[in-house]
Amino acid sequence: MAKIDALFKVMLDEGASDLHMASGQKPALRIHGEIKPFDSHNVLDHYQLRTMLFEITPDNKKADFEKTGDVDFGYELPGVARFRGNMFQQKFGCAAVFRQIPSKILSTQDLGLPSILTRAAMLRKGLVLVTGPTGSGRSTTLAAMLDHANRNRKDHIMTIEDPIEFVHQGQGCVVNHREVGVHTESFTTALRAALREDPDIILIGEMRDPDTIRLAVEAAATGQLVFGTLRTTSAVKAVDAVIEAFSYEEQGKIRTSLSTSLKLVVAQNLFRRIDIKGRCAALEILVCTNAIATLIREEKTFQIASAMQSGKTAGMQSLDDAILDLLNKKWISPEEAYEKCNEKAKFASFLNTPPDELT
Repeated sequence: MAKIDALFKVMLDEGASDLHMASGQKPALRIHGEIKPFDSHNVLDHYQLRTMLFEITPDNKKADFEKTGDVDFGYELPGVARFRGNMFQQKFGCAAVFRQIPSKILSTQDLGLPSILTRAAMLRKGLVLVTGPTGSGRSTTLAAMLDHANRNRKDHIMTIEDPIEFVHQGQGCVVNHREVGVHTESFTTALRAALREDPDIILIGEMRDPDTIRLAVEAAATGQLVFGTLRTTSAVKAVDAVIEAFSYEEQGKIRTSLSTSLKLVVAQNLFRRIDIKGRCAALEILVCTNAIATLIREEKTFQIASAMQSGKTAGMQSLDDAILDLLNKKWISPEEAYEKCNEKAKFASFLNTPPDELT
């Protein structure tokens, strides 16, 4: 048993999403969005923490850490939970953050996801993007969608991640998980190989570079259902991020390809619930209808947000509408709704004390 396992068990007992460890400080947990230190734990110095972390770090990742100063890796407590870790160097020594990846995959029903997401999981081809800031629950949403496909289709699912997060056992589908740096050299290498491995569904843990994005769009256009993630705060910005990953000379071609392959973009934000312990997600949903495809192709993505307002019958939903729904249910606080919404004036009336910029 690794020494750090005791901290992971406390993390699970407390219902924490993240474990923070830094040289010169006590370990801390993020519980329902807030950081809480281990008051009873000693301050960790660099050598203590490095020894504790290196006990669970794969050998090849240790070499990467020594070379670059930061590295991602996965760790598992068998039968309990998986953890996604990032170890990095900082001013006072090494540090690390671990995110809990539950062993049980929550269904779309468990998460209260709209039915359009389960319909997207049954598409025969196309690109589905799930986007949001770090810690917004993108992986959980994707896992639920992939689980729906696994249970209701008879196909081949291939995941490419760094590191592997949720582990899906084959139900109706054959499922293969590949980890960058362990089972394959890079996202691009794995994606090129995947196209020769008869996949029906491909999950790309993160679309980081033009080559990976290009291959994902091509695969989505030619017969695979491709799920990918980006770190943007809105659906429109996700579309722009895909296009702007390429040089100006290439953008015309990628706009055309994206307009035909993109099916759905989900941008989400997590909120702290005030009625019960826990958090909930507000989802912005962009469906690539013919009208949206035309805007992408004709370099008018700045008009997509307006087009979404008239696309509600197609399943589209703005972030503000999703936040307003949670606020009306009394699940979230007016203060956090105001903080994370786009149109501040729309939510100011819910506040007991109007913010300075409006008074």
